[in-house]
Amino acid sequence: MKHLKTIILTTILAIAFNLQSSAQDVSTNDKTQFSIEIDPATFAFNGYGVHFRLQPKGCEHLLVGFGTYAMNMPDALVNFNNNNKNKGWDVRINKGYSLFGEHHFTEVNHKWFIGTQIGIQEFKIQNDNLVGSEKFTNILAMGYFGYTIKPFKNSLYIKPWAGIGYYSKISGNNILGTFEYDIAPITMFATFHIGYTF
Repeated sequence: MKHLKTIILTTILAIAFNLQSSAQDVSTNDKTQFSIEIDPATFAFNGYGVHFRLQPKGCEHLLVGFGTYAMNMPDALVNFNNNNKNKGWDVRINKGYSLFGEHHFTEVNHKWFIGTQIGIQEFKIQNDNLVGSEKFTNILAMGYFGYTIKPFKNSLYIKPWAGIGYYSKISGNNILGTFEYDIAPITMFATFHIGYTF
């Protein structure tokens, strides 16, 4: 729990730093801009991922937002934790909600960026060797980096990113029968978003 508090505090400070540094920019951004992003990987794994982003007026480098998502976890991610590897686990993020803060080094939605995410995720676990299922809820704090590509001369962009985060269970049950689904405190994730700025 001590590590979780440290990561949450670091996340909040990073977002606050981004807000402060972006507010000091000499900016040509004279209006608030909105973007919507989807995560195609979540749809490929029988889920969804929709994210709303906002670039505040006068901030050239800051992007903040909210996302909601769900997906079946691919076996590669489940097996990444050796304590769960090849033990018959079927895992789904039933629903996730996260806040995001990003600092884009040149301009928003162009080239390199770093970000922070804090969210709540409900997991559903099943096992091929047992009947039934269980649910538990984690809090997630994650730092990530990525690169935004604009393939056309319009507001469409592609945004691959990867991050390392910290999990902590806050409710529910990760034991099914006599099997325990191990919740590793450290998690890694990589995906890409497709977005459009209005």
